[in-house]
Amino acid sequence: MTKTELINSISDKANCTKKDAASALEATLAAIQEALEKGDKVSITGFGTFEVRERGEKTCINPKTKQKMVCPPCKAPAFKAGRGLKEAVNK
Repeated sequence: MTKTELINSISDKANCTKKDAASALEATLAAIQEALEKGDKVSITGFGTFEVRERGEKTCINPKTKQKMVCPPCKAPAFKAGRGLKEAVNK
């Protein structure tokens, strides 16, 4: 599903205009992004949790040169599905 398809689905289910659905989706995504930038968790009961995870330093291989290199530690966004979502998907 693309972002446009998601907006259309929200518009149909919420009985609102596509413009309002797009605005609501953008606001939701922006709020989640801001919380993750601060290092906070975003937990939506029955759906899942968005969080930032720390990745440690690791040794990688450059596929072009086959040379070993060290990849520095970094942060990565992660999503963990909640029980309600898992059950819905496994029906």
